Amino acid sequence: MDDSPLPLPDSLAFPCTVGLTDADGTLLLQGAPDVPRPLASVSKPIAALGVLVAVSRGLVDLDEPAGPEGSTVRHLLAHAAGYSFDGDRDTLLAAPGTRRIYSNTGFEVLGDHLAEATGYSTAEWLEERLVAPLGLGDIDVDGSPAAGYGATVADLLAVGRELLRPTLIPQDLWKEATTVQFPGLSGVLPGYGRQRPNDWGLGVEIRDGKSPHWTGTRSSPATFGHFGQSGSFLWVDPDRGLAAAFLGDEPFSPAHVEAWPALTDELLARAGA
Repeated sequence: MDDSPLPLPDSLAFPCTVGLTDADGTLLLQGAPDVPRPLASVSKPIAALGVLVAVSRGLVDLDEPAGPEGSTVRHLLAHAAGYSFDGDRDTLLAAPGTRRIYSNTGFEVLGDHLAEATGYSTAEWLEERLVAPLGLGDIDVDGSPAAGYGATVADLLAVGRELLRPTLIPQDLWKEATTVQFPGLSGVLPGYGRQRPNDWGLGVEIRDGKSPHWTGTRSSPATFGHFGQSGSFLWVDPDRGLAAAFLGDEPFSPAHVEAWPALTDELLARAGA
């Protein structure tokens, strides 16, 4: 693989770190991989993985009630419970399962449900069942499961490897998590407008044929992951066997919208994908 410096787009003219990995180990790092930065909504797939570990241990069932009447853990993970983006828990914008409404509130409710089901706080559960087993040395999971975590690119790449070749959950549960839940639902992908359909798995957005999108033109439709308003992303392309992470000093902006697809395409090209 070409290990020469990545030609970052001019719009990313601020301190940032990018990394690429396959299931066996890191392939490329550029920037400061051990500098922790806020993840914003890239917290969600990490929290979701913690929920899936609880599912694998029989402490949580994906189809048990959680959130508003008629909603389940599955609805919360797939942004289909009907909560607004950042509203109170007593207000719904839609009945569960009828619209894809991206919701921080839903993940706050999910975190509380996980704590009640496991007897641990959400942070304690993640520390014991995720952080320690994966050796995530600089991650901070004490904040909101919706958008409050912090980590390094090195940590995110370790999570990416787990999502390429799972060791904490069984293969069938990983497959379910990365398969579209409640197919056909439309909704707004923050920063990229309405998508018809707006496909999500369990805690991760699925690329499919979305356009515009924050991944690249070379990304396979099976690509899944998340980006955050802190200017962060983690994508996993199971068809290519690759995962990539990005963290920077500037919040999400049109500069990221412009630069991320080209950056992803360059990473995939470097790996021969």
